Amino acid sequence: MLGYRFSKYTPPPNEGKPSFENLLKMFMQLLTITAGDVQEALDWMNSLDRQYGITDDDYGMGNFIQDLKDKGYITDETPDGQFVITAKSEQSIRQSALEEIFGKLKKNKTGNHHTPFQGTGDELGSDIRDYEFGDSVEQISMLESIKNAQINHGYTEDFFLTERDLEVVDTEFKSQTSTVLMIDISHSMILYGEDRITPAKKVAMALAELITTKYPKDTLDIIVFGNDAWQVTIKDLPYLQVGPYHTNTVAGLELAMDLLRRRKNKNKQIFMITDGKPTCLKEGIRYYKNSFGLDKKILNKTLTLAAQCRRLKIPITTFMVASDPYLQQFVREFTQVNQGRAYYSSLKGLGNMLFEDFQRNRRKTF
Repeated sequence: MLGYRFSKYTPPPNEGKPSFENLLKMFMQLLTITAGDVQEALDWMNSLDRQYGITDDDYGMGNFIQDLKDKGYITDETPDGQFVITAKSEQSIRQSALEEIFGKLKKNKTGNHHTPFQGTGDELGSDIRDYEFGDSVEQISMLESIKNAQINHGYTEDFFLTERDLEVVDTEFKSQTSTVLMIDISHSMILYGEDRITPAKKVAMALAELITTKYPKDTLDIIVFGNDAWQVTIKDLPYLQVGPYHTNTVAGLELAMDLLRRRKNKNKQIFMITDGKPTCLKEGIRYYKNSFGLDKKILNKTLTLAAQCRRLKIPITTFMVASDPYLQQFVREFTQVNQGRAYYSSLKGLGNMLFEDFQRNRRKTF
């Protein structure tokens, strides 16, 4: 046996040449970083082209921009004539985030939350049982029911069925989960030269795309919190930006609890992505702020809400994207009061951790 022989690799004529698909992936990443600013993203594309030669004489940046327009990713049909992204681009950004973080997942049947229980659901199982009041007509196993009628009443010209003859095919019980994702947009999310908001946005977009495609019966509410907290839609995610805010964790938790109270699902959970301690409260129309250390007044209010969530059987999973031991001490205390979970995550591993916890929680009945 001669073994392996290595020789110089000569790429095919078309390999390595710029293509719309490759440039589009880069463009979508830049849109996430620039909060959906097309002009800034294209400026970066041109800068990268000058530095690394990502286009050539056959397919230039002008061709790429024209293809973006022709294929419906951007439009300049705005009052000021500026380029903006379209709904198609927003969908592509979310899909790109999903594939990057969670891998390529195929769309599955609705309500795909498996539990060890059987009961009300919309997918037939393999078990057959006696008919019970309230079972739907679609569940009746006609073959088994007719066989029972012949056994119980004999072969007669006047065939009839009684309730005692009926058997039904049981359905798989499918749990539904209501999730609230809280994203910290305080100023510290971009401090010290580290961009923490972009990975947080990617995780949010990936989770949103995962739920809408694989678990469409679930609900996902997304909250951002700084000095105040407010709800954003999936459509808003690419445009999220950090502001000159403190961290009002209390406002975020209050809004999350309010949203979950309206959900009828039994399974409820909160995911919180943050990099710091709570530093702000709102008292009437005034803000109570203290960025120096853990303020007892702010801390106690935050822990009180964590305890309320525990009594309501709403676990809080905190993803702390910071390594400061002082901040980790706060997270440990917060988690202990709520009896939830905490991860001290690097930005790189944030998505995988959140996905694993989401999968774990959706299999439980809290």
